Amino acid sequence: MNGTNVALSAHPDSHRPVLLPEALDALAVKPDGIYVDGTFGRGGHSRAILARLGPAGRLIAIDRDPAALEAGRAIRDPRFTIVHARIGELARVLDAQGLERAHGMLFDLGVSSPQLDDAGRGFSFRSDGPLDMRMDPTHGVSAAEWLASAGEAQIREVIRDYGEERFAKQIAAAIVAARRLEPIRGTQQLASIVGHAVRTREPGQDPATRSFQAIRIFINQELEEIALMLPQAIERLAPQGRLAVISFHSLEDRIVKRVLALAARPQVPRDLPLRASELPAALLTLRGRVIRSGETEVEGNPRARSARMRIAERTAAAYDRTLFNRIGPDAWQS
Repeated sequence: MNGTNVALSAHPDSHRPVLLPEALDALAVKPDGIYVDGTFGRGGHSRAILARLGPAGRLIAIDRDPAALEAGRAIRDPRFTIVHARIGELARVLDAQGLERAHGMLFDLGVSSPQLDDAGRGFSFRSDGPLDMRMDPTHGVSAAEWLASAGEAQIREVIRDYGEERFAKQIAAAIVAARRLEPIRGTQQLASIVGHAVRTREPGQDPATRSFQAIRIFINQELEEIALMLPQAIERLAPQGRLAVISFHSLEDRIVKRVLALAARPQVPRDLPLRASELPAALLTLRGRVIRSGETEVEGNPRARSARMRIAERTAAAYDRTLFNRIGPDAWQS
């Protein structure tokens, strides 16, 4: 296959794509198919998809992180295109590529290991670094800038809702008190403030974990992007096309589960009695149960422990744009 050897040789040894064999099986890659890797990261999934594609196949990768774009450009393969965009811009990306449908789409949600491991990105407090947290550092407000200007009530709501943190009130008050003394600019500085505000924590979990997670999700509008992406993905899948979504957080998985379940139900007006044989076709067929990483994968890659993959297959039913009107940007809330 043209380009396959080059693509595989560029695989970075330090990056382990989660649920790789399971994701490839879920996509049921056709050699001449068109596929989307909606979260390129460092390209582990993309390279494996390319290895299964034939000369006529095509793979479109998307990522909002400039570092991921740089890694993607190292893949010299005429079947491969990488685009700088958010997952919520999926339809626009496909339109720009002249593509109406895809035979499979894969989304590996959340923050990537390279982002966490780079102290300069500010996603982790394990090493000190600037408090940025933006997946695309060229756009938007950094975490430090937001914490400098946000009201205490908003900080409390973000940490409570996105981090499911029961000490959100105390943490928000501590942040506001600390910033009166000096700007909060570093990851370990913020972790220390949060640590002193949290009275107890589950064994093995740092007191700052939930707050860092919450602020990161908020800064990048991650849940809102998922809620925007899923209806676009369902609309642009070809009949029998597969959608595979890997999530790491309960709030991410909640959106995926709700949207897929809604699309897998026949849409019938409540006041219209119909026999089972008369029910209209649903947009999706759910494929199996949630897939989790096995013990061997978790031993080699602890991040895989919380991974959950849901799979659905597109039917030939006509897409109804009104179906997802009830799935708004707050679909992750209970």
